[in-house]
Amino acid sequence: MNPLAAHYSRFRVSERLLLTGHSHQAWPDVAEQGVLDAFADASSYVDSKWDAAFAKADELRAAVRILLDDPGGEIALGASTHDLVLRLLSAVDLRARPRIVTTDGEFHTLRRQLARLAEEGVELVRVPAAPVGTLAARLAAEVDDRTAAVFVSRVLFETARIVPDLGQLAAACRPGRTELVVDAYHALGAVETPIHALGLSTAWVLGGGYKYLQLGEGNCFLRLPAHAGALRPVITGWYAEFGALADERRPDRVAYAAGGDRFAGATYDVTSHYRASRVLRFFAEQGLNAPELRRISLHQNGFLAARFDALGLPDDLLTRDRETPREEFAGFLSLRSRHAGLLQRALAERGVHTDSRGEHLRFGPAPYLSDEQLDEAMAHLGAVARQ
Repeated sequence: MNPLAAHYSRFRVSERLLLTGHSHQAWPDVAEQGVLDAFADASSYVDSKWDAAFAKADELRAAVRILLDDPGGEIALGASTHDLVLRLLSAVDLRARPRIVTTDGEFHTLRRQLARLAEEGVELVRVPAAPVGTLAARLAAEVDDRTAAVFVSRVLFETARIVPDLGQLAAACRPGRTELVVDAYHALGAVETPIHALGLSTAWVLGGGYKYLQLGEGNCFLRLPAHAGALRPVITGWYAEFGALADERRPDRVAYAAGGDRFAGATYDVTSHYRASRVLRFFAEQGLNAPELRRISLHQNGFLAARFDALGLPDDLLTRDRETPREEFAGFLSLRSRHAGLLQRALAERGVHTDSRGEHLRFGPAPYLSDEQLDEAMAHLGAVARQ
């Protein structure tokens, strides 16, 4: 058994084959204490609980800065990435520049919202995600004076491919005119994302803790570039007034706080940040920093890929990308089959928890799983595929 599994007894990770780590990883047992701490502070301090709650939020911001290797970064928090995307979209001038560039490989939050904007007259350009090697250059070629924003993922959610050369795309975008928004949700906790080294200093970086970081729901964040202080989101909550100074020249003008609070919402459930605080402390105690998480991820995904190849299944039934080195993938193994959904359901009947998206069957390991468990999961795949 993986020694780390002992810390996840409530999720019974040593007894189950949980290969949905790219979607919902198990929470360590200490997460429960975080929930209890939130209740204890509320019952003790009632409405005075907010100082303690804001301290938990600051712990989450600090952890995000470390993950992004961005010590001075301003971080806005939200219950979901959708909340944060809406606030950001409301801050760009879509009337003057009614054009958005994105890919056909974005997660549903962006796919659906941008599609709905297109129905209302926003020009939406969807660039094919494949081939990934040229994606950044092809997106950059679509940027013009009418482009308000470019949305792209650091890691594609269907295939786990890491999108290279995003710094090249950032150079094609003009901060304050054409905003580059990088969705790092499927990257953080699985692949290192040092934004300055990647050339993304002027980019907005979106993410959350529901997947690889094991923080659970309600822990999403948006990293703001330096020029964000000049933007005024139309969708704005009263928490964005905290620390705001009224403009004496324009007393009728809505004031905004500085930094990440400029994109703040309103009253929220603080339990999520208490839970995150406990989990982040656990990660630090266990040495689960970004390099170590990447090392574990590469090992587990390489192990799964080798065991899959050893099954010797026909490519027209089930296959994977064998041309791309595993170092160019993030946190899960994506297998391609026209029967992906059927295979996923058959595996579930055997107690192997995976998921599928279209023709992609996704195996998402996690740090608390053992090689023996991964081997067993692949043996079940071989059995159901042959059936």
